[in-house]
Amino acid sequence: MLAHRLQDTALRYFLEVVRTGSVSEAAARLSVSPSAVSRQVAGLEDLLGVPLFERRPRGMVPSPAGELLAAHARRGALEADRVVSDIQALQGLRRGLVRLYSSAGFAIEFLPRAIALFRARHPGMQFHLRTAAPTAVTQAVLDGDADIGLTYSRAAQRDIEVQHRQVAPVIVTMLPSHPLARHAGVTLAQMHPYPIAVPEGDNTARQLFDIACSQRRLVFEPALVTSQFEALTHFVLHGGGIALGGEVTVRERVRRGELHAALIRERALSGRAIELQTLAGRTLPEGVRAFVDHVRALLPAPGSTTMPDTP
Repeated sequence: MLAHRLQDTALRYFLEVVRTGSVSEAAARLSVSPSAVSRQVAGLEDLLGVPLFERRPRGMVPSPAGELLAAHARRGALEADRVVSDIQALQGLRRGLVRLYSSAGFAIEFLPRAIALFRARHPGMQFHLRTAAPTAVTQAVLDGDADIGLTYSRAAQRDIEVQHRQVAPVIVTMLPSHPLARHAGVTLAQMHPYPIAVPEGDNTARQLFDIACSQRRLVFEPALVTSQFEALTHFVLHGGGIALGGEVTVRERVRRGELHAALIRERALSGRAIELQTLAGRTLPEGVRAFVDHVRALLPAPGSTTMPDTP
């Protein structure tokens, strides 16, 4: 049968060209010659009778047939990983690897703490955590580069299974001694007199903040704009003013009494959600499944499921 003739080596080489967009780059990563990669890709194209790539000046882009084959190949590779992981799990999660992609705010304290707690019970489990923009997190899950994605979403995504979802309104952080700290929630008008630090414009919290300001016809002139979430927090800790933030990002600092977090009471700022994502249709390895359940239990704010969440 045709399906049995789709060889592992050919698919592995093909997938590397999909990832890199270049035969020479794929060959370098695979430690083989470019001609070897070209032969394997050409063999697949001859076998299937269709072109798998569109050759463009800036690289190779999968054709519609190539996209279908790439999805098949990724799922096959993930299934092989799952079988190996499940065999190891027969010994009680003594070994295993969980590949995580997340929005940057989750990687400051929430995920390191979650990983440490999980490893206290399963010390043989290993983790690889990378941060990326929300859309890139989702794409990593779709591409099979991540077992789990923890990110923000404003719309449903095809081929993504949402293991947990919770509304994540934008919050403002401040020192407990700040004049606004007596409030659990504040308006943009109340925030306006104070110096504010905000994320860059590609951040979901910043985008919603800008929409809300436009609707209220308020213009903020930020004292600090940064892509580094720790810089936002330290601006506040050093008395610089207030900052846009997220409950999960600052949860431990609030618990320790270092910061106060207040909900920004504007309808436009409730238009996003935290999503714990995996690839739809994939049977997760036992270790990944266990960590998904672990994170799902930790995500809701203590004592509330409606508290806002991070950028």
